[in-house]
Amino acid sequence: MRILFEQHQYDAQVLDGILQDIITGVELDFTKKAKVNFVGYFYCAPINDCVFILPKVLLKDEEQNIDGKNVTVDVIAGIKYTEEGGKERSVTPEEIITKEGQKKYLSEEYRKFLYEFSVWVYRCLNMYRKLNPNEKSIYYKHLPQEGGGHRHEARTFLDIILSLIRFNNDNQNFFMFTIRNQHSGMNKINWTKTISHSAAFIQNDVPVYLDIINKKRRINFDEELLIIFFSILNHLNEQYGFKIPINCNYELITGKKFEVYIKAMGVKRLRQIKYKYFSDKALELWNLCYAFFDNTHILNVSTDQKEYLLSKDFEHVFEAMIDELIGTPRSDIPKGLKDQDDGKRVDHIYTYKNLTSPDNDSNDEIYYIGDSKYYKSGHELGAESITKQYTYAKNVIQWNIDLWLDNRPNYWTDENCNDYNEDKAKFGKIRLRKDTENGNITEGYDVIPNFFLSAFVDENRKYNVGEDNIHLHNNKEGEHSTYISYQFKNRLFDRDTLILSHYDVNFLYVLYLYARNKSSEKNAWKEEVRKKFRDEIRGVLNQRYQFNCMVAKEGINPEMFLKEHFKDIIGRVFTPYPDLQGHHFYSFAQEKPESLPSDEENREEKVRHIQEDNDRVEKILHEGFVIEKCELGEDKRQEMLPVYDPCAESYDDSAKVIVVMKDDLLKYEQTIRQTKKFGVALQGDSGVVLQLAEGFSSAEYLLLTNKSDGRLFKLDGKAHLEAKPSPDSMAMTKIGADFYIVYNLSDDENVSICNINYEQVKKLYTNSDAKRRYDEHVVKVSYLIQTTPNKN
Repeated sequence: MRILFEQHQYDAQVLDGILQDIITGVELDFTKKAKVNFVGYFYCAPINDCVFILPKVLLKDEEQNIDGKNVTVDVIAGIKYTEEGGKERSVTPEEIITKEGQKKYLSEEYRKFLYEFSVWVYRCLNMYRKLNPNEKSIYYKHLPQEGGGHRHEARTFLDIILSLIRFNNDNQNFFMFTIRNQHSGMNKINWTKTISHSAAFIQNDVPVYLDIINKKRRINFDEELLIIFFSILNHLNEQYGFKIPINCNYELITGKKFEVYIKAMGVKRLRQIKYKYFSDKALELWNLCYAFFDNTHILNVSTDQKEYLLSKDFEHVFEAMIDELIGTPRSDIPKGLKDQDDGKRVDHIYTYKNLTSPDNDSNDEIYYIGDSKYYKSGHELGAESITKQYTYAKNVIQWNIDLWLDNRPNYWTDENCNDYNEDKAKFGKIRLRKDTENGNITEGYDVIPNFFLSAFVDENRKYNVGEDNIHLHNNKEGEHSTYISYQFKNRLFDRDTLILSHYDVNFLYVLYLYARNKSSEKNAWKEEVRKKFRDEIRGVLNQRYQFNCMVAKEGINPEMFLKEHFKDIIGRVFTPYPDLQGHHFYSFAQEKPESLPSDEENREEKVRHIQEDNDRVEKILHEGFVIEKCELGEDKRQEMLPVYDPCAESYDDSAKVIVVMKDDLLKYEQTIRQTKKFGVALQGDSGVVLQLAEGFSSAEYLLLTNKSDGRLFKLDGKAHLEAKPSPDSMAMTKIGADFYIVYNLSDDENVSICNINYEQVKKLYTNSDAKRRYDEHVVKVSYLIQTTPNKN
């Protein structure tokens, strides 16, 4: 078997004669270099051998000093060769093209890996061809039949497996004929031998023989060969996911017993029974089974036609594998999300639990946007790829906004209104800009997981390495590859702040799952890897940002407080938590100064600036909130749940409030709560009848205050006049007046103004004029909650 590597630059003369049949897929340049743009398998008649072109993911870049110059060359990842003198070096693709080179430079273990790997690639390409019948990048032709004509040596594991499968498909009649002959007359009683060799007992005048002699063959070698053959087919089904029909009722060799056959017993037993077969079919079957157990055995097949299964653009196959295993089918993704309106096409997009909400109390989902990068092992991303990925995310954000605001692009026209309604039904639950019932207080955007996926090959070439089948990609400095794009620094919950992570996925495991095509395995890993992505991205954010959970202090209206300090908190405060017993909980995120890369330019100055900015915003929020540090997604609401009642949020800034100053707040509060009424006397201290100010009778709130504290009541808004009411019937501003404006307390005792600034209240009583008008005590809510300007 000849081995080549995809997109490796070979000297053209090295490949002389090998690539004649696929020359259209070879790039030549003026330096007489040749690069093969295929992945797959073909039989090359001129050299009378099979050629396998391996994916470039098995290669890696290595810096080498050649003729005094440092150059980057391709080497085989994870393979070292020890030269004479004990010096160890990497192995290049040129050195293992021929079987002599493979034997010299590759261990027996690695050669075995290549045999199995060839089968998985074949299964993968075949699966891709079936799932994408119109894909023009796959070149396929049936492999030749065995027997007859000119013969050549075919020693690949792929040849052997395909020959076994083909023999099973083409020789069902042979199997049925052999099995029927084997079982004809089986267990039929030989009465002659039974009567002559056994004693009979007479029962009811009928002889009864206890020792029955059957017609049996001593050893059935045909049956044993069939059992071995069908056991091999069963192994191929179990191990590689083939769907080979097995039409027999034999007890097959499976499990650990078959592993013994693979190691040595298969070859040994087949050699023992080799000369028991005389028919051409039986001999052919013996040769196939023997070749399976001993892949160095010569297997003769005809060369009267070409054979190949090749992919010219294997990056498309890799993308399809990843999308099949983590993404959502294209048919289930709305137009505009995967095939975006500006012509860009997203490799992978799906919806899954968001990053910010607690796991135990929310099923909120978010879009996950991914891009496959089919590179050599350890290859780094380019600036163009990073920029394009940010654009994908921005397009998704805009699409979501358009969905909510009914801004319909061309594909949501009136003629396609059904598409719009279907998209809204499917994805209307996802809202990137988090709104509350009373408006978008924080104007925050949820964090969109955005990631790259490249491939790695496990150093031990294991197909399944458990939890490490996918992990964060480390750059050359050993640091996690995470990229952040922003317009305003330190604003995580901003639509322009985009986090982009890079992950490596075990290429062999992805190949294994895709080729086997077992729904249960694929679905299980899809759920596992989606959870893994979510956990890993959360880990990246927890390293970069300090997250906090916060709830308003007693007497603080959180919405009004956040509105008042909106410019300070925008992009830093978000609402991922559901309410708990009427209290609103918020997430507060600040960038960790120490998370800046060690090689960041002017790092010390930037760290100081971030810390000062963090301290300033924290100081502001601590005035109105109880704040506790937490991890992203951690739920601290129960342990932070206040013992005081929440301050409601629904009120109008322009609503009127009657402010009445009384020293004995407790006395008036008790009277008001008992009588549910409050009267404002229409005769002042000087005996002059008061003039009613505009809006006086439509006040919605009553504030009793001693200028440093207060009691707030909600009114029902239906003021009326009463003449000389009984002093015990209500609380009054003054006893003994002729007329009163009387207010009834609202049945809704959930008083909805907090953050009252009593410095503002004191200003109402700075006038010592006894003839002051009562309308001086009718103010708007906005006046009471106004913050005194900071002297600094």
